[in-house]
Amino acid sequence: MSLSHFPRNRKKLPIGLVAASTVVAALLSLSGCSGSSSSDGGSTTLSFYSWDNAETMKPVIAGFEAANSKIKVEVTYGTPVQGYISTLQTRLGSNTASDVFIITAENKVNIMDGGFAKDLSSEPFVSNLATAAKDAYTKNGKLYGVAVSSWGGGILYNKDLLAKVGFSAPPATWNDFLALCKKLSAAGIQPFYEGGDGIPVTLAALLGIENAAKGGTMDASIWSGETSFAKTWTGPLTDWSKLFTEGVEPRSVAGLTGDQVTTEFEKGSVAMITTGSWGLGGIKAAAPSLKLDFMAVPGDSSSYWAGAVSPGYAVNAKTKHLDAAVKFVTYLQSKAGVQAYQKQAAAITTTADFVPTLDPALATMLTAVRDGQFYLPTVSWPSNSAAMNSQTTPLLQQLIQGQSTPAQVAETMDANLKSLLAG
Repeated sequence: MSLSHFPRNRKKLPIGLVAASTVVAALLSLSGCSGSSSSDGGSTTLSFYSWDNAETMKPVIAGFEAANSKIKVEVTYGTPVQGYISTLQTRLGSNTASDVFIITAENKVNIMDGGFAKDLSSEPFVSNLATAAKDAYTKNGKLYGVAVSSWGGGILYNKDLLAKVGFSAPPATWNDFLALCKKLSAAGIQPFYEGGDGIPVTLAALLGIENAAKGGTMDASIWSGETSFAKTWTGPLTDWSKLFTEGVEPRSVAGLTGDQVTTEFEKGSVAMITTGSWGLGGIKAAAPSLKLDFMAVPGDSSSYWAGAVSPGYAVNAKTKHLDAAVKFVTYLQSKAGVQAYQKQAAAITTTADFVPTLDPALATMLTAVRDGQFYLPTVSWPSNSAAMNSQTTPLLQQLIQGQSTPAQVAETMDANLKSLLAG
């Protein structure tokens, strides 16, 4: 699963339930019921296409309806990621989309450029949103999405296993992290796993350090031709590849998915993995006896987190119930709405008037995530993000397997971007 695809709140479901939810989503798509908005006797029925599941959203919607007795919210639930996006795009194209829907990193360009969402930049609630949340869904000064949370990704570690090698504090540098891994290996403990099915958290964070050093303009400068992947990615790729060249991580992880890595960690077979804040609850449920904590990814100059702003709420540009839709979004970002959402989702919410109470293992990333101090390439890339991601993942797998070099990966990425921009 690509890092850009991490949903805001998705619990692991048995295969049968996943299949059933997919069938339901497909039937809802065919029925087009998400576009059914109506008014009756002074009351309004507002349609909402939700990214989050019913368990998460039902209490939130109940709170809104209790505060707005003349508005009823009719909800349909999508299946992130690609299923949700493709269904929404179909509905937008056929004018059957709901009054309120979700805008994400994967579909924001189409929604903003296509004029499918209302500009909400003049709404009073904008001042309650985090700067990173506003930046994620703003174009040309217009705000198209209201995001109330973000996620952070770092190194999740098993305290008991690290204690066996005298661990007392997170490594200060990347070389210190490699040294910790070697101490674990020498003690007969598998030190670290990270899936090869997307851009890894460690690499994303190392690139985040590079981006921060360039004032947050690295990707825009690559796309404009002012710099290149060869100039900006080769150094972080070289550091990251030491995981394999120095024997810290087996090259076989190129074939592992994030879920497989998580399963090994839950069994106690590996001391450290990378995951996002959203993954902690599932791991604790599967392995309640593990003592866990997160650390940021250490680089040579600082430590950093991978992460991104979560999907946001958008108002359909063609809604016939604009006032009701804006009232709904206003509630969703209000203290009451966010508190109800956070209680169900255990998300790192970022609105100014509510600070979430989180699992202690997330304390190390809380300030950074709320302040937007994180980075994810596929979210930061200005265009062609999905195509670049699909082309980059196999390049990284080749690097893991020792079939290419950091310089070759970066140069190929430059060639791929040039081709995409030309097409």
